[in-house]
Amino acid sequence: MRFTRFPIWVALIMFAAFAPVAPAALPAPDPDDGGLILPSGFRALVVADNLVVGERVGNTPERLRHLVVAPNGDLYAKGKFGRLYALRDTDGDGRMDVIERFGPGDGGTHVALHQGWLYHSSRTAVYRHPYRDGELVPSGPMETIVSGLPAERDHDAKAFAFDEDGGMLVEIGSPYNVYADGDRRLGAKGKDATEFLKTYGGFWRFDAAKNGQTQADGVRFATGQRHALALAWHPVAKTFFMVQMGRDNLNVVAPEFYDELDNAERVAEVMHEVRAGSDFGWPYTYYDPIKKAHMIAPEFGGDNRRRAPEGTYDRPVVAFPGHWAPLGMTVYSGTQFPAKYRHGFFVTFHGSWNRAPRYQAGYQVAFVPVDENGRPTGAYETFADNFAQRTQFVAARDARHRPGGVAEGPDGSLYVTDTVRGRIWRIIYTGETSPGAGSPAPRRAVEAAALPAADAPGARMYQLVCAACHMPNGTGVPGMQPALAGSAVVAGDPARLIDVLLRGPAAVLPPDREKFGTVMPPFAALSDEEIAAVATFVRRQFASAGDVTPADVKARR
Repeated sequence: MRFTRFPIWVALIMFAAFAPVAPAALPAPDPDDGGLILPSGFRALVVADNLVVGERVGNTPERLRHLVVAPNGDLYAKGKFGRLYALRDTDGDGRMDVIERFGPGDGGTHVALHQGWLYHSSRTAVYRHPYRDGELVPSGPMETIVSGLPAERDHDAKAFAFDEDGGMLVEIGSPYNVYADGDRRLGAKGKDATEFLKTYGGFWRFDAAKNGQTQADGVRFATGQRHALALAWHPVAKTFFMVQMGRDNLNVVAPEFYDELDNAERVAEVMHEVRAGSDFGWPYTYYDPIKKAHMIAPEFGGDNRRRAPEGTYDRPVVAFPGHWAPLGMTVYSGTQFPAKYRHGFFVTFHGSWNRAPRYQAGYQVAFVPVDENGRPTGAYETFADNFAQRTQFVAARDARHRPGGVAEGPDGSLYVTDTVRGRIWRIIYTGETSPGAGSPAPRRAVEAAALPAADAPGARMYQLVCAACHMPNGTGVPGMQPALAGSAVVAGDPARLIDVLLRGPAAVLPPDREKFGTVMPPFAALSDEEIAAVATFVRRQFASAGDVTPADVKARR
């Protein structure tokens, strides 16, 4: 056998081509880890901040949602109401110093890179742009993969994920809390959801590479979930997993069977395997994490004791506390973090609003470990905390930051978005202990004056028809329901407030007003005395304004 002798310069070139490339050095973390509390050995830095501060779509404040990290480290984040944000670090310090905006501008929630394409969703469609390495803003034309998806007042964001066979799973949520007459109201009565679930409350599978599809071209893959934006394909288990947002307002609908503690703790946010034919039980049931059972919803005859027959619905693989609001999820495939995190799930929880008058909870990133087959073990642990920068608060608007999207970078770093101000954190593993780790702000007690007295005039009517959306203390929920405290409508001309109650805000207030996720219906079915009582209550309680009489209401009908 003859051996060819290569010149030394050829050997050096071959060695350079095939030798392992050392990973890029990690950026310097922030001294306080961007305010986060992390496990030992983890650090964090803020790579972008205040992306949505001052940004509005119409009169509605923008919110940052999901994100994805490109192979070269560029970030793409989705605005809930507007466009895509493209971010790049040009000087290598780990901070994003170039920010561009692009896209159709019709909002959405989800963004992903898949087989050379940048996909993103709106309320009604999924689009894609050709992704070319090095381009920050895609120059190629946008394609529409699926359009015309149903979208109503609530739960209209469209999450999607890809399997390994060319399929794309898209979630279509329900515009209801529970499919019922008088939804979220005292005595609400459930309706047969057979036909409704053919359009809403499920997952549809589409061809990920085919343009021009509609819902009719998709296959209903699974059904029976209220809304699920945390969706991911697991490459080891070879299946989809999701975390569902559980129902609200148990004690509002059926106070004879549920109290405020039941409402706060008895409805889990549940993680499920999503298989073809899965049925997760909504709207007929909810999952009680204490009883570890699917319970019959009060709208369908539930009394806090009646369970669904065993085996009727898919059992969850993890049950998280109630109302934490899962918003994003990713499977960790990198090697930067310790081995225990490999192939596990990171889940972002936006944080609750429906636990009042008890303290709100969630506002964290949780980690779900898996076994050797990629299946959740049933446990979870807090991974990143202190986003809210408060430990005890009743109003969701008091949270300084709320986790939104989560994505893994090419070097195994974890990126997390904040929906409120548009901050983006990068979490890294260094093995060192942070010298100035974030710590919670001092505990903030609930002041007695923050909640109305139960025997105040009109208080019971307020609890029955208003508190479910505007909260017991009138603080509302950002993006979902307006605050009554400080509201010009409440404090202003009582005739306008009466008109809003009788006809609904859409028929009375200016069309360019700030819009909210939950649309207030007309309450003309209430008597003059009932309208007067609740109007007087909110004006006294939240505006120190004058009373409204039944005669005032009668004059406005």
